[in-house]
Amino acid sequence: MELVNDNMIGRTFRTMIVLLLLFLGIETSVSAQEASFGHGQSVTVNVMSYNIHHAEGVDGVLDLERIAEIIEQEKADIIGLQEVDNHWSERSEFQDQAKLLAERLGMFYTYAPNLDRDPLKEGEERRQYGTAILSKYPILHSENHSLTKIGNTEQRGVLEAIINVKGNHLHFYNTHLALTSAEREIQIQEMIELASSSKGAKIFAGDLNATPESKEMIPMYENYRDVFASSPDAFTYPAKNPSKRIDYLFTSGDIEITNSHVIRSLASDHLPIVAEIVLERESPFLNGHK
Repeated sequence: MELVNDNMIGRTFRTMIVLLLLFLGIETSVSAQEASFGHGQSVTVNVMSYNIHHAEGVDGVLDLERIAEIIEQEKADIIGLQEVDNHWSERSEFQDQAKLLAERLGMFYTYAPNLDRDPLKEGEERRQYGTAILSKYPILHSENHSLTKIGNTEQRGVLEAIINVKGNHLHFYNTHLALTSAEREIQIQEMIELASSSKGAKIFAGDLNATPESKEMIPMYENYRDVFASSPDAFTYPAKNPSKRIDYLFTSGDIEITNSHVIRSLASDHLPIVAEIVLERESPFLNGHK
């Protein structure tokens, strides 16, 4: 995962010089606001959630390029992906799918294995299956949090990333919840508790394996906004003749939602969803004031 680059380092150094000059009372043509270099500017961002089914389409064909083309066509800036293989098996030709997609799209990325198994042969890569986040903007930090499971069920997790969107530090959570209602109820509570420890704008993406009216979904609706709240028929599964909504994007109340839609595609067994959101401006910390 690429966390910083030379441009970021250069901007940070320049900001420090300008702030030092201001502190010393030395006049400069660069204002305090400019010193933040766009920090906190309102920005429009396209966010997506997509269960890619290890890039196997409804036609049974493995085609990662189809997934990349959908992301590209929708001009998605930040994407939460579920069911992503990393050297997993022959079904995906042992691809490192998150890395391949990030390289193809020219994005930053972070990957979180929820299943992590030994290689088939000694010396080969570990076989992993999980979630990923792709981002046009730098990923400052990421961490995968394991979620509670009941009995001998599949391990699930929530991948948390802090993304620097032109100075706005967006907290992005990506998950793929369990198949049982009892597990999902616990996992959703854990996810909400996890996010409550962070301040600022938040987005949740994922295949929650629950329909909006499900009991376990109540806490999500009590704390966050469903981008498709006004479109209850925004079905996402199955891809061919969708009849239920189990894929979501939720936002915190400080994010403006300007558009959202379901994308019709048979590149996976789920349909991807995308929303255009606006991150509101946050004032930089200067002279002791926010």
